Amino acid sequence: MRSEVKVTFPGADPVRIDFTQTDAMSSEDARSWLDGQFTELGCEPVRPTGKVLAVDKVVMVAEGAGLAKFQDPAWAREFARAVGGALNRPYVHVDVSTMAVSF
Repeated sequence: MRSEVKVTFPGADPVRIDFTQTDAMSSEDARSWLDGQFTELGCEPVRPTGKVLAVDKVVMVAEGAGLAKFQDPAWAREFARAVGGALNRPYVHVDVSTMAVSF
């Protein structure tokens, strides 16, 4: 099944990353990859409780990476594979300007 992760940044064309659902990481691998990127990019929890949901990690990693990181096709593909595995949805839109993830 064809899947897509679309990431939008303010004032820029959306970044669309196509992949097949069979290319998605396992749930465990996706969580591990997102955790590593969350830490590496210096992301901070958005909730006052400190709890970080999978959708929070996705949007915070996208924000921390910035548009420039998405210009690297290998990194962008890994991001999409991780999002696919973590959220298990065929279509995900990450809107960095509103800090929202929609399906």
